[in-house]
Amino acid sequence: MTRAVRHATVDDCWAIHEIARESWHAAYDDVLGARRVDDIVADWYAIGDLESSITGAYGRENAAFLVAEAASEDAATDSERESALDGFAHAVPWPEDASVAFLARLYVRPDRWNEGVGTALLERLETRLSAEFDRLRLAVLASNDIGISFYESCGFERVATRKSDLGPGLEEHVYEKPLSDAVG
Repeated sequence: MTRAVRHATVDDCWAIHEIARESWHAAYDDVLGARRVDDIVADWYAIGDLESSITGAYGRENAAFLVAEAASEDAATDSERESALDGFAHAVPWPEDASVAFLARLYVRPDRWNEGVGTALLERLETRLSAEFDRLRLAVLASNDIGISFYESCGFERVATRKSDLGPGLEEHVYEKPLSDAVG
C-alpha cells in the first residue's frame, strides 16, 4: 500500500484523535491503566487543541503537523479519507534552544505498526525541519519499549532520563538526533 505524507488540516482532527487513542491504549494501558490513558487523550488531544496545533503549524518553516494516509483513488468520501489516516507527527521549536526542534507527537495506528508509516512521517518531518534546526529532540516513557526501539532504529540517541509528570515512579528518556543527516 502506498502512503502519502501531507500537512494536516482541521478536517483531520477526529482521525488524529482516534489514532492517538488507539496508540496510547496499545502502548500505555499496562503502565498507566486504561482510565488514565482515556483522561490523557481527552486532555492532550481535545479537538479544539488539535485544531489550534494544526493551524499554528501551517505555513511555518519552524513547525510541522503531518499526517500519513493510504494513497487510494477509491477513497472518494470525506469519511473514507478520514479512516485512511494511519499516523501523524507534530514538531515545534524547543523553547530553550533555537537550534532544536521538539517532536511533540508521533503516533501510528497499532494495526499499522512495522509497516513504515512512522518512518515515512519522521523522514518527511526531518527533511522539512533540517533547514531551521540542528537537532530533533523527543521524550518517551522509559516503559515504552516499542517507541524506544523505533526511535533508536531511526538514529536517535538517549541524552537524558528524567522523572515523568504522568505518574509517580515513572521516568522518561530524552532522545536526540542531528538533522544535518536528514535525507531529502
